[in-house]
Amino acid sequence: MIRIAVVVGSTRPGRRGAGVARWVEEAAGRHAAVVSSEASVEVVDVAEYGLPLLDEPLPAKFGDYRNPHTVRWAETIRSFDGFVFVVPEYNHSFPAALKNAIDYLYAEWCDKAAGIVGYGVEGGIRAAEHLRLVLAETKVAVVRTQVALSMFTDIVVTDPVDLGVVSPGERRQQALTTMLGEVVEWSRALRPLREPAGTPYGGGDLTRPVPA
Repeated sequence: MIRIAVVVGSTRPGRRGAGVARWVEEAAGRHAAVVSSEASVEVVDVAEYGLPLLDEPLPAKFGDYRNPHTVRWAETIRSFDGFVFVVPEYNHSFPAALKNAIDYLYAEWCDKAAGIVGYGVEGGIRAAEHLRLVLAETKVAVVRTQVALSMFTDIVVTDPVDLGVVSPGERRQQALTTMLGEVVEWSRALRPLREPAGTPYGGGDLTRPVPA
């Protein structure tokens, strides 16, 4: 079975990302791949892991994690084959909390697929573009189809502190269905490239010289 995590990328109190993630999870539950038990979907909320600003003494590529919060986060991410990142746009980019969470790990991200659901005044487009660049460095293959939810038409908000009601139109629903299918297919295709759980740096040994 292909395991897909819907990653909530905002940790701000009053964030609307949790509602967007629930919409993704509910829609995924109706997807043919999930109905047929070919794939499963689970929400992973970065806010629940209490990750401080990166505090590991060694670079993530060594895979030598020293802190309990890092080990817990690594075990969670390692268990999935692909991801759907739910991200708002903050000042032309995605939230620092998600960047920090990505930077904690390396091998656990490698050779997996991902899709992006952005939301905001401009649909989170610029946040998604920046996230694609970061994920490329961790060898995550981001599918082309993207979902962009507008705060004007897809999330009904009555005041600035209202969590809002996520109610995207048919076009957004279709884009999400297409994206989920791509994530499942790419996750399956990349499976032979994934290294065994716990193998640092894609199976390499950083203590040995690299052959010329």
